[in-house]
Amino acid sequence: MFEKILIANRGEIALRIHRACKEMGISTVAVHSTADSEAMHVKLADESVCIGPPSSIDSYLNIPAIISAATLTNANAIHPGYGFLSENSNFARITEEHGFTFIGPSPEHIQIMGDKVQAKAEMKKVNVPVVPGTDGRIENVSSAIEIAEKIGFPVLIKAAAGGGGKGMRVVTHKDNMENSLKTAQNEAKVNFGESSVYIEKYLSKPRHIEVQILADKFGNVVSLYERDCSLQRNHQKIIEEAPSPTLDKVTRQKLVEVCCEAAKSFNYISAGTFEFLYENGEFYFIEMNTRVQVEHGITEMICGVDIIKEMINVAADKELSFSQKDIKYSGHSIECRINAENPDTFIPSPGQITELHAPGGLGVRVDSALYNGYKIPPNYDSLIAKLIVHSDDRTSCIRRLKRCLDEMVISGVETTIPLHKRVIDNDDFISGDYNIHWLEKFMSEN
Repeated sequence: MFEKILIANRGEIALRIHRACKEMGISTVAVHSTADSEAMHVKLADESVCIGPPSSIDSYLNIPAIISAATLTNANAIHPGYGFLSENSNFARITEEHGFTFIGPSPEHIQIMGDKVQAKAEMKKVNVPVVPGTDGRIENVSSAIEIAEKIGFPVLIKAAAGGGGKGMRVVTHKDNMENSLKTAQNEAKVNFGESSVYIEKYLSKPRHIEVQILADKFGNVVSLYERDCSLQRNHQKIIEEAPSPTLDKVTRQKLVEVCCEAAKSFNYISAGTFEFLYENGEFYFIEMNTRVQVEHGITEMICGVDIIKEMINVAADKELSFSQKDIKYSGHSIECRINAENPDTFIPSPGQITELHAPGGLGVRVDSALYNGYKIPPNYDSLIAKLIVHSDDRTSCIRRLKRCLDEMVISGVETTIPLHKRVIDNDDFISGDYNIHWLEKFMSEN
């Protein structure tokens, strides 16, 4: 087992990894920018190294600085968390070339799945259904229009690399194609370093369903079932729940088996998430995330598995600590992503925390790196806390979530807590009758 792990991230996920390491008897190294010198993960880690100024490019995305920090502190391995360099195949490769273990999939798998066009092609090979669309990249307007007319408008232009809604445009008519294509390509170039895009059919009322898997180096692949991430704004998830309220047992079992077989077929290792759109009883693969997900906590709550610890064990050449027959999901779990933003305009609200109270009680978990007096820097993503609740069934889980949102106090900055309260009190949410477009419609009407 590793003696020391460097955590190449910040915020709540850095703290989450630190806690898992300490429970495994592993020392931790926190890296941080100058803006994060007073961050919780820095205060709690066994060692810390400043790797640059506030800009992510000069700090959390600075590969030489991170490798130097690992060398300086004699770390054995690096855990990238999510975001930043977590799905950067070059970083994973450089980590290994310098003698450190990358806690995650192989550089090859990160590279393949990081390119959505190539990922879809790989899934087709193993009979995983994909959204109808192009088999390769779109280079010009005429070919884009030809493909769109073949599969039928509306269509969705998507960046081949990256995610988070960047480089995406819905096109409803061929007259809008040229402008939308150029905009998507430019946005992709700015955010991901390359302008490649592809086209797929735009589904009108799909749900976003994802399947969590874990795999070791001995050919064992286990599914931790699915999460429903359909409540989104601008392709950014707001509320997630597990299991999905829309799947029956037969459909669920079929889906997870397909994902496990796919992972086995290309010898995948570590944590991974297969993401699908689900509409009219049909699943369509859209991408695979080769890292731990933001919303991994709700899966841990229903399955009783520590995903971070399993990732560390797998990286240390150990087998998974359980088999598929050991996984019996129990109850229901919901997560609210709490952002430091105006709940109506979503304008970021950095600043100092003047009052903080986290809800508690049975089945309640708050993943956050906040503390009273902490100054939220303006340089990074505005996610400041994840409120996760678990209960015996979905109805009691929603009641528990309402109680926790009422108890939760974060003062000094604006937060999205009022939005979460409105959403979970809505009849559509309570009945589970929503899709990926529901939240934006709800916000425009309320």
